[in-house]
Amino acid sequence: MMKTAAFVLAVANLAAAHTTFQSFVIGGKDQGQHFAVQTPSNGNNPIKDVTSPLMVCNGGKATADQVEVAAGSSIGFQWHHNDPATVSGDSDEPIAASHKGPIMVYIAKADTKGEGAVWTKIFEDGLSGGKWAVDTFIANKGLITVDLPNLEAGDYLIRPEMIGLHEANNAGGAQFYNGCGQIKVTGSGSASLPASGVDMTKAYSATDKGVLFNIYNGATTYEIPGPKVWDGASSGSAPAPSTPTKTAAPVAPAASKTATPTTITSPKPATPTATEAAPVPAPSSGSGSGSTLPESFTIEQFISWLKTTAGSSASKARRHARAFNL
Repeated sequence: MMKTAAFVLAVANLAAAHTTFQSFVIGGKDQGQHFAVQTPSNGNNPIKDVTSPLMVCNGGKATADQVEVAAGSSIGFQWHHNDPATVSGDSDEPIAASHKGPIMVYIAKADTKGEGAVWTKIFEDGLSGGKWAVDTFIANKGLITVDLPNLEAGDYLIRPEMIGLHEANNAGGAQFYNGCGQIKVTGSGSASLPASGVDMTKAYSATDKGVLFNIYNGATTYEIPGPKVWDGASSGSAPAPSTPTKTAAPVAPAASKTATPTTITSPKPATPTATEAAPVPAPSSGSGSGSTLPESFTIEQFISWLKTTAGSSASKARRHARAFNL
């Protein structure tokens, strides 16, 4: 009987060991309980129906407050077991250690009111080296800190979430905890959220690998459910490129210029000068009349000598004369 009572008490403690998002932490300073945070209508109770409207902002209502945070900077979400927080003496602060599971953060434009396919995942942490994201969350006393993408300035809803998998070995046993806060992003960021996001009432199914999961079978790997982290947030504050960067086509090496072959024209034989005349019979000594030429002679004497010695016509003589370029 005592064992049964102890078991019932343990189950009751598990059921009550819940948590809620209660305040922002900016620059290491807590912004105050519920300031710019939509107080959940669901209290610290978990959501088990993944299609419930509570999956959007846990039933919270919009407030007139906002916290300002610069694009690309860190933002913190402070959670507590009870609301208001009763840290002293609460062994389940900020959540019971049994509630192991992943943590995710989503963001949407404020004017959407979180309704429909408007949410973009900017952070997730699951199981790594045997340590769950919730283990880190407990070690950090209920504080989740992430880096915002380099978002364009404007008003946004931001939604941290965690899943308790301690009863998730049965369909419908996973416990979802979420909350929404209102932020004004400042600065000169340029990244726009994707035009199409996810509807939080359709983001998960009860049979997803990361929702229907047994944490007691010594698992070393875990598939985080829901959409992938937006590529504009995957490297911290780096924005997603609006269009894929085109890789320039390889530039072919410049073709080496081959010199145009130079046509070498054989030089024309130089026209003989008077001193380079075609060989002529060696003149015999004489007075320059008849068949002999004097040692010094004129062109007329040479032509006359040709006529006499070679019997050539006057035209042939002239051609020989032209060889002298005269």
